[in-house]
Amino acid sequence: MEPSLNEPHSMGTTIIGVTYNGGVVLGADSRTSTGMYVANRASDKITQLTDNVYVCRSGSAADSQIVSDYVRYFLHQHTIQLGQPATVKVAANLVRLISYNNKNMLQTGLIVGGWDKYEGGKIYGIPLGGTIIEQPFAIGGSGSSYLYGFFDQAWKEGMTKDEAEQLVVKAVSLAIARDGASGGVVRTVIINSEGVTRNFYPGDTLPLWHEELPAQNSLLDILSAPSPEPMST
Repeated sequence: MEPSLNEPHSMGTTIIGVTYNGGVVLGADSRTSTGMYVANRASDKITQLTDNVYVCRSGSAADSQIVSDYVRYFLHQHTIQLGQPATVKVAANLVRLISYNNKNMLQTGLIVGGWDKYEGGKIYGIPLGGTIIEQPFAIGGSGSSYLYGFFDQAWKEGMTKDEAEQLVVKAVSLAIARDGASGGVVRTVIINSEGVTRNFYPGDTLPLWHEELPAQNSLLDILSAPSPEPMST
């Protein structure tokens, strides 16, 4: 089968949003695909909407980017008019409005997460079609199929920040192990009353799961290595 390089860029993806006691943690892998070809192995799927609200993007890369751009623009106008930052609920409902009104043309599922002084940390899932669901945690993308049972068992109310981030990193690494459209590195964004913290976990530092092969040196590294000494007789 010839790999097609002309197919639309798609973020067959794993995206996650988790609430904890004091804020939210968002996480995603970094693989962007064009058919069978990996177009970008280190893309950033967690996009800033305002200082306190971020969105995780899955599905068509172009569709998710244009929705994020429109929502960022509208929220900027909203902040100027009100003289204060937009709430997470306002941001999520703007994403929902654009996704629902254009549901016949858009192929994107989004998770909006953030913190505001009125309701604290909130996570909203906006899947294909423009439904909006407030949840204590949300998962999306092609890798999410492998994670529902894991989250039913592992998620708990009132987690600490470190527990929530460890859960997100573990979940994304599990999805990367099973889902061919997820891969690369893991990025997390922690949002709380103190601000925003971004963390980066390279692929070779992630835990290996059942039947996963450890990372190997590239062919170039092998070729450039000194040849072994000939055996002496």
